[in-house]
Amino acid sequence: RYCRLRNWNTLFVCGTDEYGTATETRALQEGLSPRQLCDRYHALHADVYTWFRISFDHFGRTTTPLQTRIAQDIFQRLLARGFLLQDTLEQLRCESCGRYLADRFVEGTCPFCGYAEARGDQCDKCGKLINAVELKNPQCKLCRGTPVVTPTQHLFLDLPKLEGRLEAWLERTWAAGDWTANARHITRTWLRDGLKPRCITRDLTWGTPVPLDGFRDKVFYVWFDAPIGYLSITASYTDQWERWWKNPEQ
Repeated sequence: RYCRLRNWNTLFVCGTDEYGTATETRALQEGLSPRQLCDRYHALHADVYTWFRISFDHFGRTTTPLQTRIAQDIFQRLLARGFLLQDTLEQLRCESCGRYLADRFVEGTCPFCGYAEARGDQCDKCGKLINAVELKNPQCKLCRGTPVVTPTQHLFLDLPKLEGRLEAWLERTWAAGDWTANARHITRTWLRDGLKPRCITRDLTWGTPVPLDGFRDKVFYVWFDAPIGYLSITASYTDQWERWWKNPEQ
C-alpha cells in the first residue's frame, strides 16, 4: 500500500503452495483427493486474507498449467546447461502399498533417543533430523507394514558447480550493504561447509511431473517447485510476467 501511495508500479502476489507430501498425508486423513483438499483450503485462505483486507493483486496457487510449464522450462534449462546430475538414494519402500515412502509416510524408533513415534524426517522428542532409513523398527503409516530399504534413482541440482559464481556474486551484493547480519551469517555457514548436491525429485504422484525419460514416474521436490510459484502466479495475472522477473535494470 505504501508503494501504491507513492505511485510506484507495484505488483503484490501471493498464493497457496499445494504440492508435496504434507498435502498427500492430510488428504488421506480427511478422505479426500489432494486436489479436493487444495481446493478447499485455497478458498479458505482467500477468505481469511479478504477478511484481513490484504489487497493482493492476485492470489493464486501452485497447481496450475502455468506452474507446470514454467517449472519444467527452468528444469530443461538447468539440464541443458549441465547443472543437474543423477544419483542413487536408499529409500524405504512399502511393498504392500506399492510405493516409496516419503518422510511423513513412515515412523519408527528414533536412533538417537529411542522415542517410539519419530517421523521419517525428524524426532519430535529430541529434535534431531533423521534420515528415514536410519529409523529403528520403521512402519508404513498407511498400512502399518514393514518397509524395506530399496535403491531409487533421483536427479540433483549440482550446487558445487555453482559455488564459485555464487561466492563472487555474494561478495558484490554484501558490499552494497543490503543484507542483514543474520542473513550473512547463515549464508556464510552454508558456504563454509561447502555446498552439496541437492535432490530435486521425489517418488510421489502429487506434484509437477519430471519431463525426462527414466524419471517420468516422479515429481519435483516441493522446495524446487514452490518458489517458482511466485513466477507462475504473476503469469496468471499478466502475460507480461517476464518484465517483472527478468528486468534487473528496473
